[in-house]
Amino acid sequence: MTIDTDMQSSNLHILVALSGGVDSSTAALLLKDSGYRVEGAIMVFEGVPQEKIRAAARVAEQLQINFHLVDVQREFRDLIISDFIAEYRRGRTPNPCVLCNKLMKFGLLFKMVSEVGTDRIATGHYAKLDKQKGRYLLKRGCDENEQSYFLYRLDQNQLSRTILPLGQYTKDEVREIARKHKLPTATQKKSQDVCFIRDGEYASFLKKSIPESPGPIFNTEGKAVGQHNGIIHYTIGQRHGIGISHKHPYYVTRIDAAQNAIYIGEKRDAYKKEFIVTDLNFIPFDTLKQSMQISTKVRYFSPASEARIEPIGQDKIKVIFTKPQWAIAPGQSAVFYQKDLVIGGGLIDEVFDYA
Repeated sequence: MTIDTDMQSSNLHILVALSGGVDSSTAALLLKDSGYRVEGAIMVFEGVPQEKIRAAARVAEQLQINFHLVDVQREFRDLIISDFIAEYRRGRTPNPCVLCNKLMKFGLLFKMVSEVGTDRIATGHYAKLDKQKGRYLLKRGCDENEQSYFLYRLDQNQLSRTILPLGQYTKDEVREIARKHKLPTATQKKSQDVCFIRDGEYASFLKKSIPESPGPIFNTEGKAVGQHNGIIHYTIGQRHGIGISHKHPYYVTRIDAAQNAIYIGEKRDAYKKEFIVTDLNFIPFDTLKQSMQISTKVRYFSPASEARIEPIGQDKIKVIFTKPQWAIAPGQSAVFYQKDLVIGGGLIDEVFDYA
């Protein structure tokens, strides 16, 4: 087993961000077996079940590494959950995992690296790191569900002190390594998408903070055709739950939080081509100075499709897809690639109805 890092030969002291799952557990195992001094830490916040904490502790005990329990419940609520609620209040569809990686795992936990005497932080993400001409680069991992998308917001300081042991492996290979070494997390199921929302009940979670306020549903001609029960129940591209019959299925095409209105159309109306991205982070360079041909993902499970990005102002770019893409949702992250290299990305801010 080898570790994909440019510092293999040094005796690094590494803090592994454990989650109680098979990926981070195997990352810790690989690092320890490669001769690194390893410690483990799990962040405790809303949505982290006790069985995950116990599993992480058992892994640390089996690997004979120091184990840290880091209580970040207040910070998680202030930084992640509050943003999640605020974005839905604006009619947007956030991705809290992207923000959590930036502010929690590579933010608060990152600060522990020096405090506990370690040199680097490692996670179980399926992605790769490289260094060229003094610049740290992020690349796609080998697994078909590689996770570079979730790490595009990391800056050069964070990337320079990060190790990603699983970038060269597939999920099946990682599970086999975990089984071979009898890790207690080897048969762990995949974690739910949003850890602090049980069973995907978004509306039940959100209505505790956002009142359900009925409002109009408009069609593509701007004609009121029904009433919704509150914008928290809807996302762009949603088909079910609209409650309006039509010769062809209706889909949510736009959410106007200011007017408390939902717009719907047929499937073709949910395909868009141009949009604005803000809150940018680029990795091979600091600022986009001229247009580039790249491929873009508008959500984690969407394909990377050909597009052009153009700077149009401070911390703002326009993305123009070669072909219209399905359900581009404000609040989601648009991530840019050139082959396996992550160029960067930002938050989808405004989607144009034309084109």
